[in-house]
Amino acid sequence: MLEGNPIVVHRIHIPSDNPVFLTIIFIHVAAAMVCVVAGIVAMFAKKQPGVHPKAGKIYYSFLWVVFITVLIIAIVRWTEDYYLLILGTISFLSAFIGRKALKNKWGKWTIIHISCMGFSYIVLLTAFYVDNGKSLPVWENFPPLIYWILPTLIGIPIIIITLLRHPLSRGYFGKT
Repeated sequence: MLEGNPIVVHRIHIPSDNPVFLTIIFIHVAAAMVCVVAGIVAMFAKKQPGVHPKAGKIYYSFLWVVFITVLIIAIVRWTEDYYLLILGTISFLSAFIGRKALKNKWGKWTIIHISCMGFSYIVLLTAFYVDNGKSLPVWENFPPLIYWILPTLIGIPIIIITLLRHPLSRGYFGKT
């Protein structure tokens, strides 16, 4: 469908030089980069009106784009990229649940919001490293299993620390 010749751009292997495929890849990569930056900004911003919710909205909006483009990529290259659709779906659904918990103020919404948004970010980074780690300086020296587990090993403790420190979630721990 979007077949073409493989190319290498800055050590990253791209399976097709087809202009439509390259456009989809460009949109996908650009949106993912926006997600990475917006996610970091949201994580480190004060949890109050202003920067945090704006960065969160940007993250969620661009995660939609990442999800839609990975859906197209996986349909076109199912055998090679089906796992990216699985990871993209997990990342998107996690963010969707985290956002719903916040908007609808579910019981213990802060725990759900922080956990789901953090997990969404971890899975987004995992997908990136699993797909590109073998071509990245330093990462190319790691065994492939590291691409799958390192974002989680780093991210889960950050989520736990955030839950324990956040005034709206810390009160839930120890209560039934």
